[in-house]
Amino acid sequence: MLAFVNGILEYRDGNNIVVDCNGIGYNIMIPLSVADRLPHIGSSVKIYTYMSVREDAVKLFGFLDRDDLDMFRKLITVNGIGPKGALGILSVMSPDDLRFAILSDNAAAIAKAPGIGAKTAGKLILELKDKVDLDEAFTIKSEHYANGAAGGQTDRINILKNEAVQALVVLGYSQGDAAYAVGKIDVTEDMSDAQILKEALKYM
Repeated sequence: MLAFVNGILEYRDGNNIVVDCNGIGYNIMIPLSVADRLPHIGSSVKIYTYMSVREDAVKLFGFLDRDDLDMFRKLITVNGIGPKGALGILSVMSPDDLRFAILSDNAAAIAKAPGIGAKTAGKLILELKDKVDLDEAFTIKSEHYANGAAGGQTDRINILKNEAVQALVVLGYSQGDAAYAVGKIDVTEDMSDAQILKEALKYM
């Protein structure tokens, strides 16, 4: 199985790209969200891949980082969601937003993906809720936000977010709703608890 393809971006069209790896062109399907982050044609690119093998077809699905790939793998374990459906979800939602939608039972947000109805979105939440951890969701989102910041900054931001969630729970909100609201905020180290709560309440 191909873990990744590292080569030159030869072609791109919507959610389809071709990567030239030592003279071999790999045709790879990607979410539209990944297409927006690709380099220019002729640039080097590393795509983490998942190979789907069926009786009638072998397809490669690709992502720019392991987090996207890991979420894709989780999605295709849900009964009724295949690679195409998972790709559609990740085209309209980042893994961060999807994690918080799952934690907050926000089926409506997931149902906005093409081919995903309310029933399937509800099933997705039911089957993946025990596979998505609140602390992990905050950690990963903070890492994405920090974008290479020192570990101490990431830890500090995590603490601020966890404190905000607990404060909202004390105010009477469910932990899922609180996690979703805080997850929508780009928290920085210089923000006070009051500022974070004020911003979070806008999403409640």
